[in-house]
Order: sequence, then structure tokens, then C-alpha cells
Amino acid sequence: MYLKVFKEDVIDGLLKAANIIPAKTGAAYLRSVWLKAEGGMLQILSTDSNIEFSGNYTADVTEEGLAGVQGRAFVDLVKKMPAGEITLRLEEDSNNLLIEQGRKRYKLPVNEATWFQNFSDFPEANSVYWSGDFLQEVIDKISFCISDEDTMEAIACLSIKPMEEQYIEACGLNGHQFSMQRFLNDELHALLPEDGILLQKKYLNELKKWLGGDEIELNIDNKRLFFRTGDKREVFTIPLSYYQYPDYNSFLSRLGCDDVTKLTVDRKLMIDALDRLLIFNTDNNRCTYFTFNGSEVELASQGQEVGIAKEYVDAEVSGDIEKIAFPTRNLIEILNHYQSEKLTFILTGTEGPCGLRGSDDPEYTVIIMPMKIVEETYYSEEEV
Repeated sequence: MYLKVFKEDVIDGLLKAANIIPAKTGAAYLRSVWLKAEGGMLQILSTDSNIEFSGNYTADVTEEGLAGVQGRAFVDLVKKMPAGEITLRLEEDSNNLLIEQGRKRYKLPVNEATWFQNFSDFPEANSVYWSGDFLQEVIDKISFCISDEDTMEAIACLSIKPMEEQYIEACGLNGHQFSMQRFLNDELHALLPEDGILLQKKYLNELKKWLGGDEIELNIDNKRLFFRTGDKREVFTIPLSYYQYPDYNSFLSRLGCDDVTKLTVDRKLMIDALDRLLIFNTDNNRCTYFTFNGSEVELASQGQEVGIAKEYVDAEVSGDIEKIAFPTRNLIEILNHYQSEKLTFILTGTEGPCGLRGSDDPEYTVIIMPMKIVEETYYSEEEV
């Protein structure tokens, strides 16, 4: 292998390749970045045995070949080199990769070419295009509700499922929170299998790092979900999971019952108030208590070591529930995922699911479970 390439043409691809490989653990094959010189291009490939990345970049190839180098060391070296042309040459006798730029010379050991395993090819038939920006937004709105525990199987996954009237539902669930974003995309609706697809949360962060704001090409086979840049230069793939996703309609439908209590508030005012009340939360009391009183809601928090806090926020209230409690930090996170000026809490019971909806987020719903109210008094006022 012998080629010349400009740092500025390949550094972005090298950084993306290095993002997914394990830093120190795992087999040498998995800690490698593979360099394949072929047909006037340098192909950069890496995998952690689940995620696969490959990118093709312009190069002046004198001799074709394949080399696997210690990924982190190689990428860190190229990153610290100045812009300009870099020569890569595989020394067959010493089994080293020679890296040259001007008067700089470096050598890195390479892996046996027999270690290399072919990566999955992007399926060309029936691929669809999707906005990278919108996909990032969907991941942001859903992933915080997905369980972090891989052992939780389906609820450690993002669910994307085709529904009636060409709608697609992207959902996340972790046992005490649920989020759902509905959207229309006729081509993607036709591409998705009837039961939808599941993507493990641990892959979504790496996918977000790779995604840009440009349009991407997407396809699915029976094992993997494929993404490709619009210029067809880079491919990023993640495996599909095949667990049974819970039937979330059983609790989602409760939001439409006639006996719900509704609380409508200004979203930003509520976030500001909760942010101050969070100071008064402790490890033993992580809640803010909501007490409904006519045209306002009283927010209260207390901790034995930090004191008591109460604030009042203007609100529109209808229904029979008088008091309810929510984990403060979780609720702040949820409110920050909405765009609507006003948000409506749909309360199905003091310990039943509570849904949040806003007029500027018509297809977005988050459900949070209230916490059981335990009355505790740390301070009392005495008459003098």
C-alpha cells in the first residue's frame, strides 16, 4: 500500500472512525482503524463488533492495499499534524505503516490483513431519504425516556413503528417515563416492517455524533439499519434488536378519559420555579408537591437539612385531583423538550400516568408517573 492524502480531506472521517472503537479493551481487531487504498480512494473503516463505520476519501493511490493500525494512536497523530499532504506507505518487510509529512517520519505496527472482516454493504434497492436534523431531534426527544440498562431488553430500545394514516411513532420507555413523537414520512412508512424496528439506546449517542444536519439516505435489511450521507461517501450502520415492545396504548389511552384532571401552565415560568425548588430537594425527598387552588398551583419542596420552599404559578385547573407530586429533576428535563409556550398536564390519578401536551408540539407526548405523597413536617410555626 502506498498513497498520498491531504489531512484536511480525511481527518473528519478518522475522528468518526475513532469515536466507535474501544479505547483499551477488546480485541486488537476492534481497536483498529482499517485503511484500504483502492481505485483512487482511501477507505477508512472501524467497528466495535456492533456499529460499523466506513468512509471513502480522495487520495493519490500508487499501490493498492490494506492495513489495520492501532486506531487511537493513528488518529491522534494525524490530528496533531499540520494541514497538508501526508504519505502512507506499508513496509512489507517490517510490517509497519510509514507515515511521512515533510521532514516528519513515524512508524506504526499493523495488524495481519487476515484479521479484516468485510463490512455490511449498503442495500441499494428501496432506500429512502430523511432529514439528519429531524432524526437528531427525534432521538433527543425520545432517548431520555429510554432505559440505560441493557438487561431491560425492549425498554432499553428506541421503537420506530409504522401506524395507520401513514403516521410513524417513535417511542421510548423506561418504566416510569414514556415519550412518543409522531410524524409523517410516506417512503419511510413503506420501508419499515409492520412490527417496526428497535434500536438499542447505547448506539443512539454514536449515531448522533455521526449525523449532520444534511439529508441522509436510509435503508434496512433483516439485521441492520443503514445510514449513508447524501454524497454516498460515508456509511454508518447499527444492528436491529428483536425484543417484544410493550403495548403502550394501554396507558396512553387513559389520557383521553372523561375523568382526568387538567392543569395548564406557562412552560418557562414552571421551569424557572422548579429550578429554584430543586435546591430544596434531597436524596430522601426528590419531589415537588403540586396543590391546586382555583386559578393557581402551589409548588412546594422541603428537605430536613435545606428548609422549605413554596411558590405559586398562575394556572388553569379542571378536575377533582387536589394534590400530586412529581420528581423535580425529571419534570424539568421533560419540560425542556417542549417548544410550546403553554403546556397541559393531563392527570389520570394521584398515582396514575400523567401526560404532557402543548399546542406547538401537537404530535409529541411525554408521560411521567407521579410519586406517592408522604406527608412529612420538618418545620412548624408556633404562635408567640
